[in-house]
Amino acid sequence: MERKEPYATKEECDRNVIHYQDLPIVEIAPGMKYRIVSAERITVGFIDAEPNSVGPAHRHEAEQILIVMDGACEEAVEGKLYPLKKGDVLVIPSNVEHGTYMSAEGCQILDIYSPPRQDYLAKLEEVKKSQQK
Repeated sequence: MERKEPYATKEECDRNVIHYQDLPIVEIAPGMKYRIVSAERITVGFIDAEPNSVGPAHRHEAEQILIVMDGACEEAVEGKLYPLKKGDVLVIPSNVEHGTYMSAEGCQILDIYSPPRQDYLAKLEEVKKSQQK
């Protein structure tokens, strides 16, 4: 397929392209570091979780799609454990209690939320403010 579209200008790229390494790190639980990107109706979180760390049981309004990018974990959803490994995808409905137990090797997870997680956005703003000081 031949490219017909013109390339975006540097200014357009600077405005619209976010570089992963430039995203602030937000610690959402001990040993669980998040990099967060959000738009009007969606939040995406990149988790780098240390070995044997735990994401405490919680629930939220947002629907969640959890994708294991590397490593392994067990997701407790409504009292049942789901073993997950690289390449696995788990859909968690709105307001369902869940939590995560990371494996001895740790885990990298891509989380997608809709609507956006306002609590994570508030934590992100706190981190950004502390970096400006």
